[in-house]
Amino acid sequence: MHVGCFAHARRKFDEALRGQGKHRSQKAKKSTKERIADQGLARINALFRTERSYADALPEERHRQRQEKLAPRLEELRAWATAAKDRVPPTSLTGKAIGYLDTQWPKLVRVLDDGRLELSTNAIERAIRPFVIGRKAWLFADTPSGATASARLYSLVETAKANGVEPWRYLETIFTRLPVAHSRDDYEALLPWRMAQELAARPAPLR
Repeated sequence: MHVGCFAHARRKFDEALRGQGKHRSQKAKKSTKERIADQGLARINALFRTERSYADALPEERHRQRQEKLAPRLEELRAWATAAKDRVPPTSLTGKAIGYLDTQWPKLVRVLDDGRLELSTNAIERAIRPFVIGRKAWLFADTPSGATASARLYSLVETAKANGVEPWRYLETIFTRLPVAHSRDDYEALLPWRMAQELAARPAPLR
C-alpha cells in the first residue's frame, strides 16, 4: 500500500509562494497564483495542526479522531483544489503544486484508513537516507535483482530497529527459521513486532 506525504505537498505550495514573491515588490498586490499558493499552504498547515491535537493518542484513538476532525478538513482541501485548478496555468509553480496534490490524492487520504500512518513520511525518508547514499557504492546492487534484494534486506533491518529489535539478532533468527516456515502464520510469527519480546530476553550477540 502506497501512502502519500503531506509534507511533500506542502513543500510544493511553499516553493510556489517563494517563487512568486521573488518577482514582485512588497507593495505590489498579490497575484492569483500567489494567493492560491498562500491558501494551499495555509490549508495544509491546518491539517498538521489538527494532527497535533491527538498526536499522543494510541492508533485506534487516532483513527477515530481523524474521522471526526481530519476527514472534514481533507474534504474541504479537495474541494478547494478542484475549484482552484482552473484558475492558474498548469505549468506555473502553483499549478504544479495543485497538480501534485491532485495526482497524489488517493495516496494522501490513506491516513484516514489506519491510525498508525503519519501525515508525513519524513521519518521514513530519514531512516532510508543512509541506504540511498550508500547504494551507489554497493557492487551487489548493480542489477535490478540485486537492488531488489538489498532493498528487502534493508527494509527488514529498519523495521526491526523501528520495533526496538536488535537487527543482527533478528536477522540471525529469521534466517534460521525461514527454511522451515510454510504457512502464513509461520511467516507472520517472524515479523519484528511479533518477536520483540522473545529477542529482548536473549543475551546480546557476540560478533
